Amino acid sequence: MRIKVDEDLPRAAVRMLCDRGYEALSVIEQGMGGYKDPVLWQVVQKERQFLVTAGKGFADIRRYKPGTHQGVLLLRPDQDGIGPTIELLEMVLEDYDLESLVGTTAVVTPGGIRVRRSIK
Repeated sequence: MRIKVDEDLPRAAVRMLCDRGYEALSVIEQGMGGYKDPVLWQVVQKERQFLVTAGKGFADIRRYKPGTHQGVLLLRPDQDGIGPTIELLEMVLEDYDLESLVGTTAVVTPGGIRVRRSIK
């Protein structure tokens, strides 16, 4: 599974995903730091990647409709900092194989995960 990790997440997120067997690359590593969301989204779509981000705009299911993309995992910690973000990612990776989230928009908070699937 190919994953793009947005620039708003720490490098530790990429390492954690790679350690779990995912093919994860960061926006920064690919020289795309500072890309606006619409441009980043075009690249993610072209490369058919699952996006892991903290950018809440990507949770807009009217704009990024579940079932029309590889998937979005939005991490929304209730505190700033690397630690709370990594804890949320660990929580997801303990409970989910990210393959099961392909095509969805999943929002993760300390209270749990909400998965939006396509409406057929």
